[in-house]
Amino acid sequence: MHKRNHEREKSFTSTECNKNFTQLSALKIHQHTHSAVKPFTCSECNKSFTWLSHLKSHKMIHTGYKAFTCTVCNKSFTLRSDLKKHKMIHTGNKPFTCSECNKSFTQLSQLKKHKMIHTGYKPFTCSECNKSFTRLSHLKSHKMIHTGYKPFTCSECNKSFNHLSNLKSHKMIHTGYKPFTCTECNKSFTQLSDLKRHKMIHTGYKPFTCTECNKSFTQLTNLKSHKMIHTGCKPFTCSECNKSFTQLSDLKRHKMIHTGYKPFTCTQCNKSFTQLSTLKIHQHTHSAVKPFTCSECNRSFTWLSNLKTHKMIHTGYKPFTCTVCNKSFTCCSHLKKHKMIHMGYKPFTC
Repeated sequence: MHKRNHEREKSFTSTECNKNFTQLSALKIHQHTHSAVKPFTCSECNKSFTWLSHLKSHKMIHTGYKAFTCTVCNKSFTLRSDLKKHKMIHTGNKPFTCSECNKSFTQLSQLKKHKMIHTGYKPFTCSECNKSFTRLSHLKSHKMIHTGYKPFTCSECNKSFNHLSNLKSHKMIHTGYKPFTCTECNKSFTQLSDLKRHKMIHTGYKPFTCTECNKSFTQLTNLKSHKMIHTGCKPFTCSECNKSFTQLSDLKRHKMIHTGYKPFTCTQCNKSFTQLSTLKIHQHTHSAVKPFTCSECNRSFTWLSNLKTHKMIHTGYKPFTCTVCNKSFTCCSHLKKHKMIHMGYKPFTC
């Protein structure tokens, strides 16, 4: 059957998206992605599925039953297919490579989804805000932003999440479990994807470049966020003070200023913070460790980003320019402060 699939044409075509299939049964399964009919519903969380087999697999989330265990790291899975995919992490086998950027993948389906980044093809669009996505699952996750539906809640801090996987990742903050460690600097991470992104700091690989200022980024999402600096687009506005933000996550962090919620507390001085990352930065004030040193003047910094900003003093590079008087700055924050001179904005009164 497998060989015949390669030898014969894909004669069954979806009338919705023109995707071709070698078997009629495969076309029928695919057509459910265009239909809203999901006859099989979970009695625990009311999530619906097009197939009974998918409902059975889903129910294992609630029962916690994971019959397939990795012999290398003892991680367990509900499906044998998920275990097979996981094992490729340990073997390093990634047979499918992108012809555009040479990134490799363990599955052909992952490569196909990745290629949409280069083509820009996003067939799934949100009816609320017209944002488009390459995958239907990403659209469904996005829609929860508009509905506010977050069925998975952390028992430690009551923070809620759209997906169980996000809750599991979050729980590692409380347990401190970080199984993925960088071989260069021994920094540990809760997720393999976070480790991969971190490694780019050491390699210097930044494939995504801004066409406006030539600043490069390790992730496409970071480039998109950066571009909003040039366009001035800030779609997320605070209902309390009307301050706008480029990212929803930034708005959420900002809202904590109004609520006063600060769940992360320093064990040294009991100062509290809204974000764990801010607490970690603060904790360096109690430590003398500054691992990043300038090769020009030997000044040391606690963070690599601070060192990069400092180096602009020596290079003279100032990418942020005032449109009123053409004065340039090394940081966007410095430009924003400067603009207040022209606006006459003086927020602090004697």
